[in-house]
Amino acid sequence: MFVTNLNPIMKKLILALSLGLCSTLAIAQYQNKDGNRIGITGGISQSTLLNTNFSAKPGIGFNGGLSVRGNYYNNWSMIYGMQFFQNTFSLETTTPTLQKKDTEFNLAGAQIRLLLSYNVVKNHVSFDFGPVIQINDKLKTDDADVNNLINGSTGLKASQLQDVAKVNGNVYVGFSAGTRRFRAIVNYQYGVNNLFNKLNSDDALILLNGNNKFKGNIGTISGQLLFNL
Repeated sequence: MFVTNLNPIMKKLILALSLGLCSTLAIAQYQNKDGNRIGITGGISQSTLLNTNFSAKPGIGFNGGLSVRGNYYNNWSMIYGMQFFQNTFSLETTTPTLQKKDTEFNLAGAQIRLLLSYNVVKNHVSFDFGPVIQINDKLKTDDADVNNLINGSTGLKASQLQDVAKVNGNVYVGFSAGTRRFRAIVNYQYGVNNLFNKLNSDDALILLNGNNKFKGNIGTISGQLLFNL
């Protein structure tokens, strides 16, 4: 599993988040088995880098986690959950042998969600929205591609984009449809803050980027299946 490839700090953060979620799940299960539904989710995603610096293409990733849907209040409920993810996208690059190549980048980490859910059809269809806190590992690429030059820059290597923001704030909008036991979920997340903001503190990197500030936001559309325990 990709979690084993995370650095020690990321592992500790994810372990703490996992323990917090498990405690919440246990309390929810104990307090009201009928009103709180514990769900297991898994699915695939398509992510891209929204930016003005580089030429980016979307890539396919995956995600999975746990969630709790709270009691209904009229037509509203609340969803709290955590999931692990690995998002991918590609940038146009040039290899040291002057070959054009779409170099794939991978971003792994964990998310905490706190969503409001409007029940369009009770127990069957809902519209979900709210904030997501995302904790990121480094932006990684294959060892064979670390020296590829990013097209649109003046000598920036793929390896020099690794140090991305550790924490992202996302906006989540999605729909779910199905039964009390099984649901299909489609959602879109937009990363509000600049993924590359840390790179802007290095004047040498800015110079390699054509003397332009780094700017990039992640947009991800995801399809998931939910199984309620």
